[in-house]
Amino acid sequence: MDALISLLNDNRAIIHLVLHVLLPLLVAVVYVMWAAGRGKHELKRHFVWAFALMMVTMAVDIDHLLAVPIYAPNRCSILFHPLHTVWPMVVYGLMLLWPLLLHISSRTIQKRDAVIAWLGAGLVIHMALDALDCLWMKGC
Repeated sequence: MDALISLLNDNRAIIHLVLHVLLPLLVAVVYVMWAAGRGKHELKRHFVWAFALMMVTMAVDIDHLLAVPIYAPNRCSILFHPLHTVWPMVVYGLMLLWPLLLHISSRTIQKRDAVIAWLGAGLVIHMALDALDCLWMKGC
């Protein structure tokens, strides 16, 4: 068991980066399965858009370029980099909830609102994974 824990800890950065792809992929797959009442072509298009939009949010790490050094393997991104602080994270959460906040009484969601929500989902996932990485680094 100690060998497995050591192996995981030694590969923490790689696991973290892989999760930044796998979790949005899983969310897109679950969404497609949930929305299976639509036509096949429609589902494929929604899956591609959802996954692509969530992957675009990885660009939030551009704020790492402001740090010296740019990459520090044991530095926690949360509350350190400007786009990883509390107020931007509040905005990311509001983006995720945007269609619900805007269209509480109607069932139709505009394409623009769906795009905002998928970007918010990607950003929230990104911040959650970064927070988990911080906990992992601290040994919690």
